Amino acid sequence: MHNEIEGSILLYLRHKNAKLMESLFGKTLDQLKLIVSDLGLPSFTAKQIADWLYKKEVWSIDEFSNLSKVARQKLQERFEFGLTAPIKMQQSIDGTRKYLFAIGQSNFIETAMIPDDDRVTVCVSSQVGCKMNCRFCMTGKQGFQADLSTTEILNQLRSIEEFNRITNIVFMGMGEPMDNLQEVLRALEILTADWGYAMSPKRITVSTVGIVPGMKEFLERSKCHLAVSLHNPLPDQRSEMMPVQKKYPIQDVIDTIRHHDFGLQRRVSFEYIMFAGLNDTPRHVSALANLLRDIDCRVNLIRFHSIPDSPFQGSDDATIQQFKDALNARGVLTTIRASRGEDIQAACGLLSTKELVGKG
Repeated sequence: MHNEIEGSILLYLRHKNAKLMESLFGKTLDQLKLIVSDLGLPSFTAKQIADWLYKKEVWSIDEFSNLSKVARQKLQERFEFGLTAPIKMQQSIDGTRKYLFAIGQSNFIETAMIPDDDRVTVCVSSQVGCKMNCRFCMTGKQGFQADLSTTEILNQLRSIEEFNRITNIVFMGMGEPMDNLQEVLRALEILTADWGYAMSPKRITVSTVGIVPGMKEFLERSKCHLAVSLHNPLPDQRSEMMPVQKKYPIQDVIDTIRHHDFGLQRRVSFEYIMFAGLNDTPRHVSALANLLRDIDCRVNLIRFHSIPDSPFQGSDDATIQQFKDALNARGVLTTIRASRGEDIQAACGLLSTKELVGKG
């Protein structure tokens, strides 16, 4: 009996400690330097660990073969590797895939993989749910549950089947990236650093509804592209659709962009979902052209994908085409984004796990 009780206690302690263990995957080089210093390991070990984490496709600390057994043991006493496989995958008729990841005990996020000839774009999430409550977004209807860690952000890329074929990354999944900025910036550092995945910042786009302080910091600390969810150039109408307008008016967002030097390699774009009668009139064309005057940018027009209990209707194709032509005629480069993955709810504005969370 004594041995059984002792064994149960040991199992409990191991389970408890496992929960408290940090993930090694998702650490920046500076963080790894602090870790190896704290563990009493040689300073060069930090670069070796980064190499195993981000240059080689391994799934455990045991595989760090150029580290001593003592070094690996010290790491394993404090850290787990940190990768977790998706728990579900759905595939669209157009080839788009939607991956479901478990976050903690009861939360979930979704990640979309969009193939297009020789391009593979992955749309990653930065939060479980979202605080922004945009009236036309399924994720906004879910509400906010948690911020994602750097590990959980990067895991969406590293643990999917298409990892080695990824050409582009967009932070346009669940959540508002500027509301979880420090974790997003760490993820961007790992993605673009020479010691990390060494991906060009030109291949990465980060979106925002217009949280000005976070946007300013992002522009200063990252070279990745910026995408602003605009959706209506008229302040009163935009505030009805996007509550963030009340705190951070779109004019402040535009002024911030206008005063930042983007250089030749960096791009700013504006996302514009088309709603019938709400933002697709000649008045909106004029207001949008005036708002974006003298800004080197692109406007992406997006078809609205209906969500339950929504009062909004999408503009028809002819109206979207006319809107595009009118903006181009005013000197605003405008394109229409192709809808992908709508049949599996992986298209723009549809990512949500509310039903699954409710069942959990």
